[in-house]
Amino acid sequence: MTSQVKNNPPVDSSKRTWIIASSCAGALGGGAAALTLGGSLQPSERAKAAGAAVEADISALKPGEKMTVEWRGKPVWILKRTPEQMAALAKVDSQLADPKSERKVDELTPKYARNEFRAREEHKDVLVVVGICSHLGCSPSDRLVAGPQPSLPDDWQGGFLCPCHGSTFDVAGRVYKNKPAPDNLEVPPYMYTSATKILIGQDVASA
Repeated sequence: MTSQVKNNPPVDSSKRTWIIASSCAGALGGGAAALTLGGSLQPSERAKAAGAAVEADISALKPGEKMTVEWRGKPVWILKRTPEQMAALAKVDSQLADPKSERKVDELTPKYARNEFRAREEHKDVLVVVGICSHLGCSPSDRLVAGPQPSLPDDWQGGFLCPCHGSTFDVAGRVYKNKPAPDNLEVPPYMYTSATKILIGQDVASA
């Protein structure tokens, strides 16, 4: 009896290449998914720009010093005020356009910052504001030292000066009267996760 040998049909080389490519793509896709899942534990740059909360460590911040972090593409200033700067706040109330932050309260000032310090009561010496002028969106400059200086009054108590059109703000981000800027600097939502760490973009109500 003659045995018959069956030859396997020839493999289509183009089909084989497609199968290999598809398998590789599937493996890479799985790897990419794993990387995306792992990376999601920390906010990406795109997520930060879209509004993800950003944590700031203020442990090294000394009285009188200011640091800047980015949130939603905006500069957020964190100023640790000195006792002298805190005491100066009451001195300028009569010169301010909105000393009690009563304008646009839901938009510019969270409930917990509607006070003279525009800060949380448990850390009232620390100011957290968006460093963008409410006039045309310029970024004011630091003028934190009190006393006479160019473009400022002789009784200046310290704060910020917008160089574009001369708007001035005190060390609580409150705008002075008769200035182009219509409103105080915005206080973003924020909360403390520890004594030295601030989560900007999220507060207790949304935690």
